[in-house]
Amino acid sequence: MKATSLLEHQHRKIAALFKTLESGVADHAAALEELANSLVAHMAIEQDIFYPAVKRLNEELINESYEEHALAEVALKRLIGSDPEDDEFLARVTALKDLIQHHVQEEEDELFPAVQGAMDKETLEQLGETMQQRFEAVFAAGFEATVPKGWAKTSADISKKAAADRLARKNPKKATRPAA
Repeated sequence: MKATSLLEHQHRKIAALFKTLESGVADHAAALEELANSLVAHMAIEQDIFYPAVKRLNEELINESYEEHALAEVALKRLIGSDPEDDEFLARVTALKDLIQHHVQEEEDELFPAVQGAMDKETLEQLGETMQQRFEAVFAAGFEATVPKGWAKTSADISKKAAADRLARKNPKKATRPAA
């Protein structure tokens, strides 16, 4: 499956998980765990594989995407820390959903068409295979094992710095200052 198709498929699955949580499902814990694991695995493959592969196409949008991931991760931590019986729970589901919907729209309307125009089908399929394997591994590990503890650093911060460090090792003259 092409990388962009894989991401679009995951976007739809995550949207369905939000609907499940909003519907007042009896087992909030299971639905929330699946959402958390799906989101963290999805963000990991974008941050670690997809964004570095396509950053040259729209560097500004990719940088914004890392920041949106960081905000989503913090919002997800707040949601996970909420009691489903509290008033804040549905408000936090909605806030996270709105952030994710905005992010998805930018990717699908702006980034994916640029990627599909710049990369051939074979490259997109190879990238998609690599991303699917990584997704499965991160999903199996789960949210708790994947996301940094606390609030100061997010997985987006760590991935962005790692990508900048790889670039610096490959081409020291073109490297930019890594993110904090």
